[in-house]
Amino acid sequence: MSADIGADVILGIETSCDETAAAVVTGGVHVWSNVVSSQVEIHAKYGGVVPEVASRAHVETIIPVVDEALDRAGLEGRDIEAVAATHGPGLVGALLVGVSTAKAMALVWDVPFVAVNHLEAHLYAAFLEEPDLEMPLVVLLVSGGHTMLILMEDHLRYRVLGSTVDDAAGEAFDKVARLLDLGYPGGPEIDRLSVEGDPAAIAFPRAMVNDGWNFSFSGVKTAVVNHVRKFPETPAADVAASFQEAVADVLVTKARRAAREHGASGMCLSGGVAANSRLREKMAAACRDDGLRAFLPSQAMCTDNAAMVAAVGWWRLRADGPSSLAAGADPSLRLPGH
Repeated sequence: MSADIGADVILGIETSCDETAAAVVTGGVHVWSNVVSSQVEIHAKYGGVVPEVASRAHVETIIPVVDEALDRAGLEGRDIEAVAATHGPGLVGALLVGVSTAKAMALVWDVPFVAVNHLEAHLYAAFLEEPDLEMPLVVLLVSGGHTMLILMEDHLRYRVLGSTVDDAAGEAFDKVARLLDLGYPGGPEIDRLSVEGDPAAIAFPRAMVNDGWNFSFSGVKTAVVNHVRKFPETPAADVAASFQEAVADVLVTKARRAAREHGASGMCLSGGVAANSRLREKMAAACRDDGLRAFLPSQAMCTDNAAMVAAVGWWRLRADGPSSLAAGADPSLRLPGH
């Protein structure tokens, strides 16, 4: 069917890194299907994501994933009213696969194409599980490539309070995991091992914890390296737990202060690192102590997925109209307000 700005049934496509995903969402909040094909096993032997390998895997997987998303939703192509795809930031080759596929489908079905910012999509993952979240809301977006503190004042209206000046938190997790020979991806392995360790065993630094809104994690990463070299007999579980505690302390302390100073009604985690159990515990405790609502996303909404892309597509289509088919992949795309 042909669609206008009132389009409601959105097909979302996500290929910014190493997940090939497609989803069908209606009304910006109702998820009919959400299919994710992970490449973790493919990249594990390399110890990280290899861009060319990721792009080729997306090419092989994208059509079957879209077909499965439509099938799970009980729909056909003619039922889709708009197609949204992540066009940045991310790996340029990977992004191009999703953008090109989305444009082709939009042309074939004669429906609007919507180019979506991947970071903005992470903000909207929360609303897929808690549509009634009240704003203003402080969102801590923490992933392998980004660490950002965001004040969400209303739908499509937010400002970035701070971001990392060097390593993202997820990147630091991966590097420490490699140092400890824990494998890839590093975040879940650090989390798992930390349960066996003492988070107070080593006093790793909390850089910039009371200084502005920006983050820095290169210092704590270096401190871990130096400690392991100087004290190789230290149990890996204690190193992992102490490192994790330092990172979670900084993240929650800043988010808590931001919520207080900006009058937020709640705090929300988003991004892959939002799955970290200690970060979730500390965020929940801080909100409980401060009388704020805490939103801790499910595992499915922490990782990259297409439902959040479709959700933003719904909002952006109403606010801005369709994107131009000339819109390309932008690997360095920034979040509006940053």
